[in-house]
Amino acid sequence: MSEPAVRVEGLQKIFDVPEREPGLWAATRSLVRRRTREVRAVDGISFEIAPGEIVGFLGPNGAGKTTTLKMLSGLLYPSGGEARVLDFVPSKRQKDFLRQITFVMGNRNQLQWDLPALDSFELNRAIYRLLREDFTPFRDELIELLDVGDLVRKPVRNLSLGERMKVEIVGALLHRPQVLFLDEPTIGLDVTMQKRIRSFVADYNERHGATVLLTSHYMADVEALCERVIVIHHGRILFDGRLTELARTFTAHKTITVALENGTGDLSVYGEVTNRDGDVVTLRVPKAETARVTARLLAEQDVFDLNVEDPPIEDVIELVFAQERPEA
Repeated sequence: MSEPAVRVEGLQKIFDVPEREPGLWAATRSLVRRRTREVRAVDGISFEIAPGEIVGFLGPNGAGKTTTLKMLSGLLYPSGGEARVLDFVPSKRQKDFLRQITFVMGNRNQLQWDLPALDSFELNRAIYRLLREDFTPFRDELIELLDVGDLVRKPVRNLSLGERMKVEIVGALLHRPQVLFLDEPTIGLDVTMQKRIRSFVADYNERHGATVLLTSHYMADVEALCERVIVIHHGRILFDGRLTELARTFTAHKTITVALENGTGDLSVYGEVTNRDGDVVTLRVPKAETARVTARLLAEQDVFDLNVEDPPIEDVIELVFAQERPEA
């Protein structure tokens, strides 16, 4: 059995955050004695990721996702616990470690703002000391995969957000990293651009066997790429398992979408009506009652079409958070 690409044991990150009351006197007093409070951004989390695995890292804003990725990439020093990536300690920032990872943040610009992306790519080649005979074909392959041949010659500042994100990803992968930390790589992009980047990440993973840890608020990203998800909230892991298991574990309901022939039936007697769009009605029913309710609908209503599925994953994750809040 191969060693995990990422191993985290009891990882912690604690910040001392300054705080003071409003007013001139409070501001003056803070010059002498500054009050701080302890914020546990990451509170003792543990998990492993196998080589070549794509894992979704989910949670609301402030849950600890980006802080975790920064520790795994060596940008932050942990307050406690241990993290190893490709058997390196990230905080040591060793050259052999940095050559094998990349960290892409959807809301951060890494390329030179006033230069064409091609110039920044050349800078990356020099930084990573890549041989030109290896660099050029791979650069051109990435440019073709993301269809940015017309964009890499324009100054980065002249590109739209979606165009910039694509050339940013090319620049981040030129050194063929084996571990990708992707923090909201599709944030603010239109649906077409999101789909293109998802396809690209899946293709890179398949071609190069790369390990990917992905955060995203777009559940379409997670559903398209990840079989496994880790859900984090208030710095603690609430769930670690298969995406399909998340719904089975944390919800006791199914969603039935039924299209009626006449569109006049009252379906509230079968379950909670959550949506009605013309002849199409969406019901929320207890999981144990699904088979019985489905049989009744088919027997008692003029059904044109019927579909039974788990609730949307966004609803499931919100339920996970809701269950955690009373405990917190």
